Amino acid sequence: MPRVAGVDIPDKPLRIALRYIYGIGPHHAALICQEAGIEGQTRASTLTEDQLAQIAGIIEANHLVEGALRRQIAQNITRLRDIRCYRGDRHRRGLPVHGQRTKTNARTRKGRRKTVAGKKSVKTMK
Repeated sequence: MPRVAGVDIPDKPLRIALRYIYGIGPHHAALICQEAGIEGQTRASTLTEDQLAQIAGIIEANHLVEGALRRQIAQNITRLRDIRCYRGDRHRRGLPVHGQRTKTNARTRKGRRKTVAGKKSVKTMK
């Protein structure tokens, strides 16, 4: 398995394999292939050491990836919490941040359902 930017990339076409690096999606993978002058369909295992070094250099110079990107995102969220803005409060409470509904759905952010005791409906007798 070739290693680029500290990540083992699988033996797949290069434009797909580069997406295994945190912070590189389809668009950036295509741009990196184009800038390096390598066909996107080329298998990652067939790349030479020079080509891998060239790709690693392009990523280092132009893209924020892996640990540095994760650190920056964490700092941004911490800043939002510290200034006590609405988005920071939503992060603190573990609720959706971007305006999604929470009456139904939002289970990914809220976690498993918590059953509340005493919520039985009252039946009326006629």
